[in-house]
Amino acid sequence: MISKPDKNKTRQKRHRRVRGKISGTAERPRLNVFRSNTNIYAQVIDDIAGVTLASASSLKENGTKTEQSKAVGAAVAKAAVAAGVTEVIFDRGGYLYHGRVQALAEAARENGLKF
Repeated sequence: MISKPDKNKTRQKRHRRVRGKISGTAERPRLNVFRSNTNIYAQVIDDIAGVTLASASSLKENGTKTEQSKAVGAAVAKAAVAAGVTEVIFDRGGYLYHGRVQALAEAARENGLKF
C-alpha cells in the first residue's frame, strides 16, 4: 500500500527551499506567515540581527478565517510602519498564495507595506 505524503512535511520542505534563497535585512525585513487550522500569525523579521520588528495574530479576532487574515495583515502592516519599515520580502511559509495567505498579503499592501 502506498502511503499519502504528509502535507505539513511537504510544506516544510518547500519553506526550507525558499528560505535558502530569501533573507530579511534591516532595510528590507521578511514578512513571515504561519497558518494553523484555527489561526494565522505574521511576523516582520530582520534575519541578520535575529529580531522580530513587528507581529500580529488572529488569536483575538472574530469572523471567518479570511476576515481574520485581513485583520492580521492590516495589524502587522500598521505595526511595521510604526517601527519604520515600509518595504518587506514576503515569505509565504511554503503555503500556496491563495485564500488566507493572499488575504493577509493584500491587506498588508493596502496598509502601507510594499513587496
